Amino acid sequence: MVPVVTQILQQINSELKFTTSRSSGPGGQNVNKINSRVTLSWNIKESVLAPEWKEVILQKLHARITLDGELQLTVQESRSQLQNKEAAKARLQELLAKAFEPRKKRKPTKLGAAAKQARLKSKKQLAEKKEVAQKARIGRASLPTCLIASCYICGPNPDLYLCASAN
Repeated sequence: MVPVVTQILQQINSELKFTTSRSSGPGGQNVNKINSRVTLSWNIKESVLAPEWKEVILQKLHARITLDGELQLTVQESRSQLQNKEAAKARLQELLAKAFEPRKKRKPTKLGAAAKQARLKSKKQLAEKKEVAQKARIGRASLPTCLIASCYICGPNPDLYLCASAN
């Protein structure tokens, strides 16, 4: 992994563009005079890198790359322009190392014994509930209904066969 990143950094060293601007933050009156913020720009699409390396970088770092295919990093941690430039290079190296880091394979987890038992218990409860409902539906057909056809208590519902009007 590290050799790939160092090879890439050696190949793209001439393609890196650094621009400076006035930094915010501490520095007193020096802030108003010296351009200490460093912005590193690198156009990945027009780079001399191998196409497969470009593809990996474009996929993994897509959130940091502009529509023109340019990666920009801004550093203003230090009051020194040189230190900020070195920090920008270090940050680029970290990003590239992260991009070329192989993804861990996911290990599928096994269901625990308690979870299996809980699932089987809920299935059994649901089956019993359905069985009781089925028996009730079959038993209803033989029950007597209210004698009055348009009973305001029972209505057309045959479930309520013992209402006040039937007695």
